[in-house]
Amino acid sequence: MMILAQAEGGGGGGAGGAANPFGSLPMLLLIMVAGFFILILPMRRQQKQQKELMSGIKRNDKVITSGGIIGVVVDVREKKDDDIKEDELIIRVDENSNTRIRVLKSSVARVFPVQSASSNGSEKKS
Repeated sequence: MMILAQAEGGGGGGAGGAANPFGSLPMLLLIMVAGFFILILPMRRQQKQQKELMSGIKRNDKVITSGGIIGVVVDVREKKDDDIKEDELIIRVDENSNTRIRVLKSSVARVFPVQSASSNGSEKKS
C-alpha cells in the first residue's frame, strides 16, 4: 500500500504542472523577441546598405562582383530587355585589350568610388 500512495503523490504533482500550460509562455516570448533583435534587424540593415550601394554605382567606379571579378564601370544600363529583368553594368576587366563584360547590378559585392582630382588636391593643401 505504501508503494501505491507514493505513486499517487507523484502523479498528483505532475497533474498540478499540467494544469498551468502558460507557465513557459513568457520564456518563449522572450526567446522570440531576442531572435528578432539578433537575426532580423541586422539582416534588414544589411539589405538597406546593399540597396544604397547599388543605387550609388556610377561610371569609373571600381567594383568587385560576388564571383570575384574586378573591373571598372564603363556603363550603367537600366532594365530594357524582356529577357533581363534587372539593371546591369558594363565593366572593363582588362585595360590593355579593353575587354568588357556585362554583369547584373545585384552581383556587385563591393564598390570603390573614383575620387575626383579636385578633392584630392584640396585635401593635400590642408
